[in-house]
Amino acid sequence: MSTAVVVEAPGEHRLEPHTPREPAAGEALVRVHAVGICGSDREVYQGNRPEGYVRYPLTPGHEWSGTVEAVGAGVPASLAGRKVVGEGFRNCQVCDRCHAGETTLCTAGYEETGFTQPGAMASTLTLPARLLHALPADADLTAAALLEPAACIAAAAIKANARPGERVAVVGTGTLGMFAVQFLKAGSPAELLVVGTRPDRADLSKRFGASDFRTRDQDLPDDFDVVIETAGSASAARTAASLLRRGGCLVLTGIPAPGAEGLDPTDLVVRQLEVHTVFGAPPDAWAHTVRVFGAGLLDPLPMVTHELPLDGFPQAIELVGSGDPKVGKVLLRP
Repeated sequence: MSTAVVVEAPGEHRLEPHTPREPAAGEALVRVHAVGICGSDREVYQGNRPEGYVRYPLTPGHEWSGTVEAVGAGVPASLAGRKVVGEGFRNCQVCDRCHAGETTLCTAGYEETGFTQPGAMASTLTLPARLLHALPADADLTAAALLEPAACIAAAAIKANARPGERVAVVGTGTLGMFAVQFLKAGSPAELLVVGTRPDRADLSKRFGASDFRTRDQDLPDDFDVVIETAGSASAARTAASLLRRGGCLVLTGIPAPGAEGLDPTDLVVRQLEVHTVFGAPPDAWAHTVRVFGAGLLDPLPMVTHELPLDGFPQAIELVGSGDPKVGKVLLRP
């Protein structure tokens, strides 16, 4: 029987029968292969998601991969049978930000798969076909389930615009941090430093291309050209800024707790730092991610440590918040 996870309200969930919704015009029906769990899903379950960024009851799941089973009117029939991943933001396509390609800044308001619209913690997902990105026929769908966080980091890498031969660094060693290492390594840096709080991530960082690994309590340099921060804390942001040379580029992707003290504006101005932020991934970042993945330059599988069936949802949420260094990426397999 097809099933779906439904979070009725914070702390309340159930597994219920799932009936696939036939695709309307412009839509596609996808058979879900795997769906990732991240801190945002934990926020949804615990009720910590900011107001306006979740709508209950809800089927979560914004990181996913699958295969197209059917398409609606107006969608090329050749899409059926293709392996795909999909953008989460349900942008309006007509506001000035959407026309500029900045779909994560859509002025029509926030709508996203797995938060305000039904997500992929179900046997199937029906969504606008324009959000889909087709994968190579031989793509590993388990690995592809991690391409949503990879796309967010691709957005950061595009903004960072690191040039070959520059000295680059990543602060944070979670899923986002490990993807940042891989994207930056693909740009042929002269040096690639990873800074984190977990010494156990040193080997994985170097496997992905880091030339050095240090913890925040060690002596750190202050002359890097580009730094991408992925840890999601105010202290990590400050550490990231401290690594930069005057005029360097900082890209922040983590989201600290509300009310966190931020960067020192005097320091930013005096050192003339270039600062960018990322929330979600626009279409160009998704397209870049799929190309890099297809070229074999992204290796998500080493980050996956647990795969559970849909009824393992509560266990998956606990694993994500456990702080256990043996827990990496957790996937549900509908």
